[in-house]
Amino acid sequence: MGKDNTVKSSSSDCVPWLKALADDTRFAIVRLLLHRPHSVGEVATELSLTQYNASKHLRILRVAGLVEQSIQGRVHEYTVTPEFRRRMSTDKTCLDLGCCSFQFDQKKD
Repeated sequence: MGKDNTVKSSSSDCVPWLKALADDTRFAIVRLLLHRPHSVGEVATELSLTQYNASKHLRILRVAGLVEQSIQGRVHEYTVTPEFRRRMSTDKTCLDLGCCSFQFDQKKD
């Protein structure tokens, strides 16, 4: 922490995000969640995944700090975190981590 009690950012701060986004399925999930919150079932259906695999990938994204979960009854809805949205470009197509950036407006090959 600096003298003004702010946390100084280091290049290692983005490591969990980079690890999480390195997987094609998780990248696709984040791209999906940029538009609106989704339940596990909706993510599974949209991306042709089993609910187990969708849940597993969403947990990894949540632990990395990219998505957050809200529970309404039996439905677990996921959305990208406010920190993630803060780092997005104005047009919501590019995530800037400082060390690198990710384009979400194009599908990965």
